[in-house]
Amino acid sequence: MAKILIVAEHLNGKLNSSTARCVTCARELKPDSIDVLVLADAPDAIGADAANIDGVSKVLTAANPANAHALAAAYAPQIAAVAKNGYTHVFAPSTTFGKDVMPRVAALLGVAQVSDIMKVIDAHTFQRPIYAGNAIVTVSASADQTLVGTVRTASYAAAANGTGTAAVEALNLAVELPTHTRFVALAQDKTDRPDLQSASRVVSGGRGVGSAENFAVIFKFADKLGAAVGASRAAVDAGYVPSDLQVGQTGKIIAPELYVAIGISGAIQHLTGIKDAGTIVAINKDAEAPIFEIADFGLVGDLFKIIPELEQALGG
Repeated sequence: MAKILIVAEHLNGKLNSSTARCVTCARELKPDSIDVLVLADAPDAIGADAANIDGVSKVLTAANPANAHALAAAYAPQIAAVAKNGYTHVFAPSTTFGKDVMPRVAALLGVAQVSDIMKVIDAHTFQRPIYAGNAIVTVSASADQTLVGTVRTASYAAAANGTGTAAVEALNLAVELPTHTRFVALAQDKTDRPDLQSASRVVSGGRGVGSAENFAVIFKFADKLGAAVGASRAAVDAGYVPSDLQVGQTGKIIAPELYVAIGISGAIQHLTGIKDAGTIVAINKDAEAPIFEIADFGLVGDLFKIIPELEQALGG
């Protein structure tokens, strides 16, 4: 039977919901146990949050000043050392964090990595998207090696939080860490809006918005819905918004309950990033825009007329 280790993703002392999504994926394997590994300089609060996730058997914490920032060079040797304690699978979210650290873990363990797991067939067989999501491939990994994988979090709902009662165990890892990598600074926008990758509602604007100044319409409408703000690559390339708002194959892959695409034609790279959304609403003046092929609701017309009408219908 499987014994699974999930590497927790966290920032500023808060556990990312991607960890709970990995737990949902792991539960499909019907394993003997699902343990969560928290690497931090002060992991107690994060570990307590992880222990509350339904389905978690045990939380392992490793306190080390070198873990103050998520440096893959420092994390990977510790993860590999813990993985050797009988774990059959090591998972992390297929986010920037997971994509950075897990290939190093796989290399240290001498195994290949299974990336972007979107469906579990059995303990060593999975489905993952290829060709920008245009095809789904089934891949199998050797059953006699530790399986290292990243989970496509957009394909899984987060496991319930607040129902788990997992024990928390502090580890003392005697692992030599490399010194060639050091943390310099973390540059991130500060906003009161929901996080784009975990938000239940997202409003995105595309090239059809017209300008950076016009993008204020998108921000205002998102605030009305209590939504995060995203953008197509065309809008980012045009300089309307920064690249951290980009949704799509080369941006963020998301699965909100509601996705509102405004002035976005719907290139395949963008559709790849939103295909797991619950309800998709498209607003575009081009009735032939590809976005309408996947939209649950479509409005054809001038966004600068439609958005104010929607705001009024929402109460102001």
